[in-house]
Amino acid sequence: MSKKSTIVIIYLVLGLLFALYGWLFGDNSYKSFAYNLGTGLVWPVMLFPGLGKIIGAVIIFGFVALVLAS
Repeated sequence: MSKKSTIVIIYLVLGLLFALYGWLFGDNSYKSFAYNLGTGLVWPVMLFPGLGKIIGAVIIFGFVALVLAS
């Protein structure tokens, strides 16, 4: 197993654990498991809110670059 696949598996397992915790004990426990699984897949953004702004800026920059390139 390569390092890349090991890192992806660890990330997904942590996301699943984050989703289970949020679904059972978290602030959003009244919402469905699917909602908590969605937030679990982006768990670093939930833990570090500033990271979400950085990711959003990168996505906007990518779309602008795509529009200007065509």
